[in-house]
Amino acid sequence: MPAEKGSTFLLKIGDGAASPAYATIAGLRTTQLSINGEAVNVTSKDSGGWRELLSGAGVRSVSVSGAGIFTGSDAETRLRGHALTGKIDDYELSFESGERMRGRFLVSRLDYAGDYNGERNYTLSLESSGAVASL
Repeated sequence: MPAEKGSTFLLKIGDGAASPAYATIAGLRTTQLSINGEAVNVTSKDSGGWRELLSGAGVRSVSVSGAGIFTGSDAETRLRGHALTGKIDDYELSFESGERMRGRFLVSRLDYAGDYNGERNYTLSLESSGAVASL
């Protein structure tokens, strides 16, 4: 498997339609994806001293974070609106290989910062709500 460029790891936000069109959240310099699974332990006396987990059970979630330079794009404005209202919306992650992941996410954190003689930047965190599909 060849290495993939980090610059092609894109976070996109839906436009709110029933079949959403996705726009790239501009200015992102870093993006991170974490897939989390919480196991259900079914270990018993018959387990021979080894832990046993129940396949397919538990809670799965996806967390996305990113950081970038504020550009004032429509996608960034939409993202900020969701952070202020707590609205869950459609998001897409795309990769250089062409693989995509889509799901509904809540903006759990949005931070802005800026230096006196520098650009305004932001960091964000998203948490999945419901299934996230790999396309």
